[in-house]
Amino acid sequence: MVSALPTEVPGDKLRKAIDEFSYLIKSTDKSRTELLEIVSRKFDLSPLECDFLIRQLTTCK
Repeated sequence: MVSALPTEVPGDKLRKAIDEFSYLIKSTDKSRTELLEIVSRKFDLSPLECDFLIRQLTTCK
């Protein structure tokens, strides 16, 4: 997989998205699904990355 920016490490967007999700889940009343949509758009995640986040973060409480 080729990163969008030459200085971006593979998986960096995903790590940033998880950090953002963790912050938002503590500070808002929105559902996990809504928050995943927000971070996936903000960090321009691929469909594969979005599927991974959905599987990992919507099943835990």
